Amino acid sequence: MPFSHPLRVFFAPRSIAVVGATERPGSVGRAVLANLTTAPFGGSVFPVNLHRSSVLGRRAYPRVTDLPAPVDLVVIATPAETVPSVIADCVAAGVEGAIILTAGFRERGPAGQALERQVLEEARRGGLRLLGPNCLGLMNPRLGLNATFASGMALPGQIAFLSQSGALCSAILDWSLQEHIGFSAFVSVGSMLDLGWGELLDYLGDDPHTGCILLYLETVGDARAFLSAARAVARRKPVILLKGGQTPEALQAAISHTGAIAVRQEIFEAACSRCGLLQVESIDELFAMAEVLARQPRPQGPHFTIVTNAGGAGVLAADALAKAGGTLTPLSSETRAALDALLPPYWSRQNPVDILGDADPERYARAIAILSREPASDGLLVILTPQAMSDPTRTAERVVKAVAGSTRPVLASWMGGSSVAAGHEILTRAGIPTFASPDTAARAFCAMWRASKHLQGLYETPSVVDDPEESAGRRAQVAGWLTAARQAGHTLLSEPEAKAVLQAYGIPTVETRIALTEDEVVQQAEQLGYPVVLKLLSPTITHKSRMGGVRLALRTAEEVRQAYRAIAEAAERQAGAGQMQGVTVQPMVTLEGYELIVGSFCDPQFGPVLLFGSGGRLVEVQRDTALALPPLTTTLARRLLERTRIFAALQHGAAGLPAVDLTALERLLVRFSLLLVEQPLIRECDINPVLAAGDHLLALDARIVLHSIDVPEIALPRPAIRPYPSHYIGSWQLPDGTPVTIRPIRPEDEPLMVRFHERLSERSVYLRWLHVLGLSQRIAHERLVDRCFIDYDRELALVAVAREEPSGAGTGTAETLLGVGRLIKLPGGEEAEFALLIADQVQGQGLGTELLRRLLEIARQEGLRRLQGRILPENQAMLRICRKLGFQLTYNREEQLMQATSLLPEGS
Repeated sequence: MPFSHPLRVFFAPRSIAVVGATERPGSVGRAVLANLTTAPFGGSVFPVNLHRSSVLGRRAYPRVTDLPAPVDLVVIATPAETVPSVIADCVAAGVEGAIILTAGFRERGPAGQALERQVLEEARRGGLRLLGPNCLGLMNPRLGLNATFASGMALPGQIAFLSQSGALCSAILDWSLQEHIGFSAFVSVGSMLDLGWGELLDYLGDDPHTGCILLYLETVGDARAFLSAARAVARRKPVILLKGGQTPEALQAAISHTGAIAVRQEIFEAACSRCGLLQVESIDELFAMAEVLARQPRPQGPHFTIVTNAGGAGVLAADALAKAGGTLTPLSSETRAALDALLPPYWSRQNPVDILGDADPERYARAIAILSREPASDGLLVILTPQAMSDPTRTAERVVKAVAGSTRPVLASWMGGSSVAAGHEILTRAGIPTFASPDTAARAFCAMWRASKHLQGLYETPSVVDDPEESAGRRAQVAGWLTAARQAGHTLLSEPEAKAVLQAYGIPTVETRIALTEDEVVQQAEQLGYPVVLKLLSPTITHKSRMGGVRLALRTAEEVRQAYRAIAEAAERQAGAGQMQGVTVQPMVTLEGYELIVGSFCDPQFGPVLLFGSGGRLVEVQRDTALALPPLTTTLARRLLERTRIFAALQHGAAGLPAVDLTALERLLVRFSLLLVEQPLIRECDINPVLAAGDHLLALDARIVLHSIDVPEIALPRPAIRPYPSHYIGSWQLPDGTPVTIRPIRPEDEPLMVRFHERLSERSVYLRWLHVLGLSQRIAHERLVDRCFIDYDRELALVAVAREEPSGAGTGTAETLLGVGRLIKLPGGEEAEFALLIADQVQGQGLGTELLRRLLEIARQEGLRRLQGRILPENQAMLRICRKLGFQLTYNREEQLMQATSLLPEGS
């Protein structure tokens, strides 16, 4: 971990002060000081106590400002009312970090919340970072650091454990010592007044001593920071979490415990799938999955192969597998033939592969060797039950040899007690996770597959839906409509207004006209053609069908008049006079298809949430919906579809209805997700039903509710995942007049990046990366994922793109990527690094200067204070650009590189 990382002061401080250190038995101050001085922490420790000159044999000081030397970290164990003044002393003394163990803040109501605000205001005066309050503290077992009041010290290891519950930390610590489980970090986060999940995940994600991160959380805090960090870290190492507060009763307990907003479980699950987190259901599963993911490769599919010497055990595993979302591997004819030659004639002849109760170690080894070659398999479970012919120890030894070097996960279940203990130990030492029951092993495999599937879905290259540059006019037009409606006090759009918004975003809707009188209704119906549908038009009534405000399949003028009167009577009877403005008239769609719902609502923490599923009048009865966080790509849209029961019918057809054009449905969902993130004034939106009939998609009804004018724009819920920063799109041109679009990069740009790299010279590559990097390395999907699938909160890459004229009839306009400028934010949020790469054919034509100029402007808009880059001394073209734009250039003798630095004025 770089010495300069802002969280170093918590995990690797050189000196610590304990405010509230005391000798009183049973006190927090005594426990913390004792833990720091008895553990092998090598730094200085200073007791701070207003009333004592020494504590536990160490000289004590009245205040932090009286300490004889600067300290990195202060641990505070004094009453809540004293904490603001202690924080002020820390700021005055130049302390970088403080751990507030004290309780009595937001969890006790308004008075505690006011105290928290004082604490945070004092800390921000000097850039002091805070962990807590109301926490147990922090341990770094590798360094012997125990800044907690726990009764013991965690063992060193590669698991980082972060918990929102201090009491749970204590219980886990006791359990881990008994089970000999070690930790790279052991952190109680408390109320997260300052430091939250995001920054802690970032630090531990970069920590070379951490192999796996486990979280126990009840509330999310800053949802965008949490998801941003989780997405970045989960690709490099497993992040596994257990969430408290999944039931309504537990939610209330979490709120009273932490004083923060808890989230609905379904939304949280959607968030986990969006960033590649693995959610588990128990503490045992939390640590079991840590072992499995740390020791075994992740499966690439759901197909699991089971080999057992007991049919019943195999059935248990197969049942658990199916319930958890996995499937049994279908055995190929080659595999069956090989097993026929090996096994007795009455073997199971299918998966699970029952090699029978008299199986000896050699039969196990040879069967596993055959099954390991099965191409359709994504993982293997070996089950042993102790029977008369079993040899659990020797079988374990043969299994270890048989699966050595496997690229697919291998799990085991050695069932029994003392007779299988030695075999269990052999398998575990060899890195094969071993479970007491086969159903637990099957569920563990499915959890591994879910984690892999989430990550694969996040980084599959999607297809292009719309050009952001061409969509700018649409965004501005819709924003104008919504702003005008909101300012006029109309938070509920009329159905025609809602459908106009959808049409602007490329979502097809049925033609809808407004009629204010009975005669107008008949006139509109005859123009549209019978049969028609009438719907109530009201500024206040949102669910029309529930109160008789919808009339279908009207085939004559008389039926239309009668329907109009019936709607008017129902509106007056149920909502009062003056609640009906008129009706809408639309053609009665006669296509047969599936009724779907596409909708959205706002969550207090995660912002806009997108819903998809079975629609129509029975949507609340069927309850076949899935949630996702916008914005979506086509790949993420497909994953959303797959999480509903109706997906199978949409994909293959059912009940005489044909399959649906899933590509078109994916694109509709992508466009709808863009509407949600680009138009923050929308509070709720329902399209119910969307009729899906073959290759036709049509929104038959739509409802949009806006945030009230009382909600200032700065307080509008923001998307938990930062959307595409379209405001950074701009135009430019080369000296020869060639028009160039400069815009933020998109995941869909991966093919453009491949062609860009194919044309680069070796010299351009060397000057950019400071060493030779082969083409196959540069265009590998795994590498381009890092370049194209970026988190716009952490990194901004600008691409310069020129349009190519069609080369022949039927050929669409293509794009050529001419250059890339990248801005990468550093930990702490105030600094960033830049890098440029320009295509050889346009070098020296001003594109590099323009890209860097725009990166400087973006850095200012993003609130950065410093932009810097490292450049080879022989890269004179890049150095000239930096001089032209006012960068300060210095030579770093250690790295033998030029350092270019631009200091940006605060508040720019």
